[in-house]
Amino acid sequence: MTARVGVITFPGTLDDVDAARAVRLAGAEAVNLWHADADLHGVDAVVVPGGFSYGDYLRCGAIAKFAPVMGSVISAAENGMPVLGICNGFQVLCEAGLLPGALTRNAGLHFICRDVWLEVSSSSTVWTTRYEPGADLLIPLKSGEGRYVASEAVLDELEAEDRVVFRYRENLNGSMRNIAGVCSANRRVVGLMPHPEHATEALTGPSDDGLGLFYSALDAVLTA
Repeated sequence: MTARVGVITFPGTLDDVDAARAVRLAGAEAVNLWHADADLHGVDAVVVPGGFSYGDYLRCGAIAKFAPVMGSVISAAENGMPVLGICNGFQVLCEAGLLPGALTRNAGLHFICRDVWLEVSSSSTVWTTRYEPGADLLIPLKSGEGRYVASEAVLDELEAEDRVVFRYRENLNGSMRNIAGVCSANRRVVGLMPHPEHATEALTGPSDDGLGLFYSALDAVLTA
């Protein structure tokens, strides 16, 4: 059996090609999903990639959450389908209510584009089982609105439930509690600001550390 992973393209998406390539490198079939099409074409998991969906008008991800494809993604996620949101995809998942919190302008109001070290804070999500807790990953970060914020009550809940998935070793964007990624209560939806799809081969990225997210999800869907 070959797993099928959908990769969504919105107007303004930039990283769908790299996300699809990461899916293929992990051994799955990448399925292109168009924003205006509500049909998920029988995929086993979904990646909401980075970019500037709908030009980031109104608020990053705020328009994308109304796309027909997202209605299907929300329903599938609620039924346990693994969903990964990367950068703008993380913003979309927060706007859609699949993940808590929000992403706001970086501290200092500058766009950040550099490789960053992440700590794997939780290896018990469907997207992180291939990692050891506390592992260090070198992953590119490129965002202007990547500062993770939430109420203290929500942050405390995430901490208590082991739902902080990744933390920055060096907090460049001012994210609360160094949070780089979080997961849903059922641990099957994960969002992070850095780009694991850009770290799948040492030849083309700073490392191949990001490939573990895709391997982890495939482990889950192939053994379900």
